[in-house]
Amino acid sequence: MQHTNWKPIANLADDVRSGRSSATELVQKSLSAMRAAKEYGAILETIEEASLRRAAAIDEDVKQDKKTGRLAGVPFIAKDNYLTFNSETTAASNMLKGFHAPYQATVIEKLEAEGAILVGKANLDAFAHGASTENSDSMVTKNPFDLTRVAGGSSGGSAVATALGLAPFALGSDTGGSIRQPAGFSGVIGLKPTYGLVSRYGVVAMASSTDCMGPLTTTAEDAALVLDVMAGRDPLDATTIDRPDTSFVDLDSDVSKLRVGVIKQQLGDGVQDGVRSRTKAAIELLKSRGATIKEVSLPSLEKALACYYIIVPAEVSSNLSRYDGIRFGFSSQDAINLNELYEESRSAGFNSENKRRIMIGTYVLSSGYYDAYYKKAQAVRTVIINEFNKVMEEVDVLLGPTSPTTAFKIGENTEDPLQMYLADVMTVGYNLIGCPAVSVPFGMADNLPVGVQIAAAPRQDKLILRVAKALEQPA
Repeated sequence: MQHTNWKPIANLADDVRSGRSSATELVQKSLSAMRAAKEYGAILETIEEASLRRAAAIDEDVKQDKKTGRLAGVPFIAKDNYLTFNSETTAASNMLKGFHAPYQATVIEKLEAEGAILVGKANLDAFAHGASTENSDSMVTKNPFDLTRVAGGSSGGSAVATALGLAPFALGSDTGGSIRQPAGFSGVIGLKPTYGLVSRYGVVAMASSTDCMGPLTTTAEDAALVLDVMAGRDPLDATTIDRPDTSFVDLDSDVSKLRVGVIKQQLGDGVQDGVRSRTKAAIELLKSRGATIKEVSLPSLEKALACYYIIVPAEVSSNLSRYDGIRFGFSSQDAINLNELYEESRSAGFNSENKRRIMIGTYVLSSGYYDAYYKKAQAVRTVIINEFNKVMEEVDVLLGPTSPTTAFKIGENTEDPLQMYLADVMTVGYNLIGCPAVSVPFGMADNLPVGVQIAAAPRQDKLILRVAKALEQPA
């Protein structure tokens, strides 16, 4: 695996502000790393001219002693479902090929206001539907440790870009594990914040009640800094919540008074031996640092996947109804009437996984099935949330594997959607609950990275980053 090394994000920005290095140098380093890593299929588009222009402007501000922000000159990569200027935003789908957004995502605006520089757009499963980045309409993203294996999904491009050091950090979106699972497969930190802590405005919607925006980084401190810039209420997104009064940065990694819950159901059958042993090693490390370990049970968590694949496709079918060949997106030129226009535009614009989810979602929302499926799934979601809240009275954090296996081979699960959906079995529950969760790399199994997942009650984002930092420091 080729890898470009970066200093911690705070140090990179300090170097630019002090004149020890320049924003232009950092951007050029990132652009050349992206050019050298084409075989991994992580990047859909590099943003060369605009990023160098922004870098030059920041360098000029430094010379003139103007304020440059906490991320001055730091390059970053955004998953291609974030609306951005100076590039296409396609969500890796034929439906949006050639689309240039008229405005930017709130998160992009916040990062740029602090001096960060967008240098590229990362590949994903089209419309973020997938767990392997094999469903991209552009190309398959390959694992940074083994080119024959998947990167995970749907933020596979962002995870691989971070693992290879194509930029100091990348942005992903997490609807059912789409930041954490590829982070686990690629050996980086992947943070899904508390639902509503980071604005969803200006990100192509998948499922509005579980979509979360978050960073992929190489350290917990870097994730904390990026979250600190991104977090907070946004008048353009009514689901956002106030950020805490304190900062997310300067993490204390003392876990001696922490009560760590190990979920019994997540270390049983179906978990690869190597993944289980690395998870147990993480538990032992926290125990050796003074944490209290307690086995806990969340029996309804095993229903989370079934529940998720009713609720999320329902929201997908609703959110994707706007791509009708008229308002925006791909429009068929051959149709001779309105029905044909809808049919041909959507047939060509959506891939088979998009269609599968639209059809499942439309079915569970249709008359006669709404009560039987959708309403029941929402009731189960409430049971899961209540169970989780009860367990969180006894422990501070929950710990388990990010995924039941390490990265599987490209093509291994493409013919079996159910097997593909099971790749997210450890992650979807936390999206239904809305709590924060982070995947931390914790060693290797069969020469592939293993991710350990830490979750806590809503708004306890700093707490899980503290545990992530503790796991980064070997015994």
